[in-house]
Amino acid sequence: MVKTEKETERATSPLVGKELLKKLKELSHLSRKETAIACGYYTTTKDNQMRVYLTKFLEAVVKAKGIPLDEDGSKDSRGRSATYRACVHKNGQLVIGANYTEVMGLKPGDEFSIQLGHKHIHLKQITSNSEEENTQEKEKEEE
Repeated sequence: MVKTEKETERATSPLVGKELLKKLKELSHLSRKETAIACGYYTTTKDNQMRVYLTKFLEAVVKAKGIPLDEDGSKDSRGRSATYRACVHKNGQLVIGANYTEVMGLKPGDEFSIQLGHKHIHLKQITSNSEEENTQEKEKEEE
């Protein structure tokens, strides 16, 4: 298969943006694969077989139309995400992870009173509440 200069150029630099949308309108009668080839989304392998990059082509079309795909593209997808659920371990302990305690602003040594309800548990912080009450009482005494 002998390529002309124009075909070689297209293969190395596929169309994007407004040029791609314009070409799509012109080639609306062709199949996706043929359109992708005409827009330069292909390469030729060592044994002269054509490899068409349909995914890259379709992503370029979506991007050219201004539709955002990866809003969370900067987000690191490794690791776990917080589920805000806890379970009781075999030894009977209920453990709340470091993620949750950080979000709640808890520090080592914070104490809670446990109030059991129907299908729920309320943890009421003792240390910060009593400190706030002491501060309020001192303010009242000073007045």
